[in-house]
Amino acid sequence: MNLPLLLLTLCQGLYLTSNVTLIAINGMVGLALAPTPWLATLPVTTYVAGSALGAPLVARHQRRFGRRRTFQLGLVVAMLTAALCALSVVTGQFWLLLASTLAAGYYNANGSLYRFAAVELVQPSAKERAISWVLAGGILGAVIGPQIALHMRDALPQPFAGAYVALIGVTLLTLVLISCIDFPPLPVSEPGAPTGRPMSVMVRQQSFIVAVIVSALSYGVMNLLMAATPIAMAQHSHPFGHAALVLEWHVLGMYVPSFFTGGLIKRFGAPRVMATGVLLNLACVLVALSGVDLMHFLVALLVLGVGWNFLFIGATTLFTEAYQPEEKTRAQAMMDTTIYSTMTVSSFGSGALVTTGGWTWMNVAMVVPLALMAAALGWLVLGRRRSSRALPLPEAQ
Repeated sequence: MNLPLLLLTLCQGLYLTSNVTLIAINGMVGLALAPTPWLATLPVTTYVAGSALGAPLVARHQRRFGRRRTFQLGLVVAMLTAALCALSVVTGQFWLLLASTLAAGYYNANGSLYRFAAVELVQPSAKERAISWVLAGGILGAVIGPQIALHMRDALPQPFAGAYVALIGVTLLTLVLISCIDFPPLPVSEPGAPTGRPMSVMVRQQSFIVAVIVSALSYGVMNLLMAATPIAMAQHSHPFGHAALVLEWHVLGMYVPSFFTGGLIKRFGAPRVMATGVLLNLACVLVALSGVDLMHFLVALLVLGVGWNFLFIGATTLFTEAYQPEEKTRAQAMMDTTIYSTMTVSSFGSGALVTTGGWTWMNVAMVVPLALMAAALGWLVLGRRRSSRALPLPEAQ
């Protein structure tokens, strides 16, 4: 841990504060403003769709302007879009809410790169722990985000408008902190210098493929269940305070394990840690199918968060093996575009599934992406075993 990494960890915490608040309220605001209930999670969908569209643009801006200036630009966008979201609630304009959350995706695409920027602030041997420490900053979001959603819900006459206004202050504080971090310059290719391998070559690597599949599907599963939870709990007559409590424990599950996930990866390897994450996701589904009381929701979402942590940090660490320094911005943009595209589908599907099929069928459907992740990890392990067997034996002295 060093001062720049500590500041970046705090920025991650504030970034997750914004995200958790948006997840907690966007579905409920959508339910109130949407012309039909199955469009309730569309504001969540436009947020992640904007992130998918913004990821390549953020990569270009980071190559041109550097990490800090691009992060600052993303935070300015966040403040403006939070103000527009509040205006959409006050005026009751659903489509303004969608446009605002779509534009806010540029900020989300920026914040998702904090984990990669962390690697640049430490020695290469500490990359696993740097990723874990920065993601551990999400604990701040776990505590503050649901409280903003709960206590600022009725701060203004229109429900949840005050929560959007509060996010302006959160983002302003993040802007101050990010401005104090001196990020190392990104590699710049001189005219005629190699720019790295073509993307078509990078995407054929087994580590690249598995890291992208696992990170995208783990985020998709987590996002689908998390976005639907406030609506599902309302359907089963739980007050909003219960939903805020469940989201708080869920996000704690997502980020508290980060204090030791890096060490586990260092000791046991990324594939084993990710496999444990798949089993935890399966346990989440089983708990969710066993009942709809408060503790069923809380335990299921807590276990889901821990499983996501193992899957996502493991996949991020595996992914750092798949690109060279001059390829990092293109590779990272490719990964995040895939993640946000998957989240776009899952967040839109969550609204349709939970309002038509219900909470039970939504959880049953999770078996498919979990099986795909397990198959991808099995393929990676088999491939590595074959590679190790193919290595020539050392000559006898």
